[in-house]
Amino acid sequence: MRFGITLFTSDRGITPAQAAAAAEQHGFSSFYVPEHTHIPVSRDTAHPATGDASLPDDRYMRTLDPWVALGMAAAVTERIRLGTCVALPLEHDPITLAKTIASLDHLSGGRVVLGAGFGWNIEEMRDHGVDTSRRRAMLGEYAGAMRALWTEETASYEGEFVRFGPAWAWPKPAQSHLPLLLGASGTPKAFSWLVEHADGWISTPREGDVEASVELLNRMWDEAGRVGRPEIVVLGPRPDEETVSRFEKIGVTEIMVGLPDRGTDEVLDYIARRGEQVRRLA
Repeated sequence: MRFGITLFTSDRGITPAQAAAAAEQHGFSSFYVPEHTHIPVSRDTAHPATGDASLPDDRYMRTLDPWVALGMAAAVTERIRLGTCVALPLEHDPITLAKTIASLDHLSGGRVVLGAGFGWNIEEMRDHGVDTSRRRAMLGEYAGAMRALWTEETASYEGEFVRFGPAWAWPKPAQSHLPLLLGASGTPKAFSWLVEHADGWISTPREGDVEASVELLNRMWDEAGRVGRPEIVVLGPRPDEETVSRFEKIGVTEIMVGLPDRGTDEVLDYIARRGEQVRRLA
């Protein structure tokens, strides 16, 4: 079982570099950050946690760019995986985003994990010109186009949303296969997309029955003819012996622990205490 840390980055409190360095020092395997380019003031979209247009945390409107944040983290670490929980690829040009991610993976020595989501905030996505009724199909094409740029010497892609002719694009990621994890609720609709396009799943903090969701994912994975097992990252629970044992039995590969919105010294102390705990559980 691996243990990861997620920092809801903002322009206050601990920096990504400080948090990632401490997480690596205290034995965590991964460091994740989220993405929101902006939060429209006028919204009809309900937040999944609050059930209405209110936000559970004002850091949503203060979020740092994830790739800049992870670049800073990469510069002060050597081993820890650098992930997004979750990035919103549809808010970017896919060719440019592929370059950004490949550059980070190249410079970090192959440590990037792309956790991606469809985007819950409809107004935010629409400001980027996304037809939100088609965002699953669109994200599938983005994933395919970026994979082509990462792996093919002369890449091209022809889809409904992404099209480009034969092109050269370096650097390639240091990893031969840069992992793509879908961050979404554990539903048949989400898993249908996952087994076609992704390598694993990041749960939401509100996942009611992780065991049932993992069982569903594994069944759909096998029915789709995928080999091996999907990577499964569970977000939210504080790890203890019972939780770790239960999750290991069903195939969870990583537990992700969220950091509190506190001052730098308090967060560093929190990482140290949680690190001591997970070392006993590893």
